[in-house]
Amino acid sequence: MITRFALFEGSVKSGKTPEFRAAVTERLVPLWRQFPGNSDVRVMFGEDRDEGAPEFPLILAITYPDKETMAGALESDARNQSREVTGEIVSEFFDGRIHHHVTEANEYTG
Repeated sequence: MITRFALFEGSVKSGKTPEFRAAVTERLVPLWRQFPGNSDVRVMFGEDRDEGAPEFPLILAITYPDKETMAGALESDARNQSREVTGEIVSEFFDGRIHHHVTEANEYTG
């Protein structure tokens, strides 16, 4: 199982946090849920951080069974639409950069 993270590093424009979160929830989450083959979509809004740590107002995590499934999702119409909507939301509410990281999950239970 792999998870692709989108890390929104930067800050939401002053006073725009409620609107930013609403736009993500109402406009992007429905598109992200349509990415083919995903088994989990998690949207995490930053609440607090250590002093001096970079700010991440949004972290998106989408889980897939394997890299091939993820590659197909990244070529999908839903992904293309989400990139367009993300651009609109970012230009209106967010100052920073977005970068992506793919991780392989390992679980160890007691």
